[in-house]
Amino acid sequence: MLPTSISSMKSLISPPFSPFSPLSLHFPKTKPFAFFSLPSKTTNVSYPKFLHVNPSMPSPRPPIFSIPIRQSHIETPQSFSPCGEVHVIVGPMFAGKTTTLLHRIQAQSNNGRAVAVIKSNKDTRYGLDSIVTHDGMKLPCWALANLSSFRQKIGPDAYDQLDVIGIDEAQFFEDLYDFCCEAADHGGKTVIVAGLDGDYLRRSFGSVLNIIPLANSVTKLTARCELCGKRAFFTLRKTDETETELIGGAEVYMPVCRQHYVDGQVAIGTARSVLESKKLECGSCT
Repeated sequence: MLPTSISSMKSLISPPFSPFSPLSLHFPKTKPFAFFSLPSKTTNVSYPKFLHVNPSMPSPRPPIFSIPIRQSHIETPQSFSPCGEVHVIVGPMFAGKTTTLLHRIQAQSNNGRAVAVIKSNKDTRYGLDSIVTHDGMKLPCWALANLSSFRQKIGPDAYDQLDVIGIDEAQFFEDLYDFCCEAADHGGKTVIVAGLDGDYLRRSFGSVLNIIPLANSVTKLTARCELCGKRAFFTLRKTDETETELIGGAEVYMPVCRQHYVDGQVAIGTARSVLESKKLECGSCT
């Protein structure tokens, strides 16, 4: 046999590149996966319509409504009632507490929630059937001597339909703490409270500070000092009356900063001393 040529030997050691060799395998290019989403089915849910009760009219029967209920494997007691909330708005006079309260109440009403507003019947400056702010905003209300009578006044059925209760001039209600506990903890109501946190002597006024531990939120508003224009945290009484509850407006009170509160108290104290001395002198002359 003839000796194998060098080229033949090379072909035996390293076979020629074949279209079927592993190095020549060709994988066709695939298109990337397409991401898509299925259209979600929308269900028409009918929400209940609540009745806004007019305080000047007798409480009518509440409307009958039904709420669509989703089926669930978790059973809850029929007596279960979700807890509500308590929000407190405090500050000196002319700080916009009532305005803030009414804005929040109006927002809740615009969202379809049933609302009611309460004020003390001690405040008769703008009438008993409405709350009026210093800038003229007005909203109907219930004027009560105490909060515990509210459920009876509005009617149990109408009360149960309420979602939000606003309370203005809260410092005049002695049963404020108990009412907020019952309404929020057991009635599932959102209670928005506005009132003075201190009197003209910067001492606790009524029960407003007592409900701070119950509150979900506390908003401290400030006014503008009538003497210098700085932020006013306190209320200065202009007159010489000394009783704690003295209902009045700008003719009796003015908002002041800390410096002018201290200066004002000194000035008022000096004026009182002068007046007392004058009275004594006049008395001795007679």
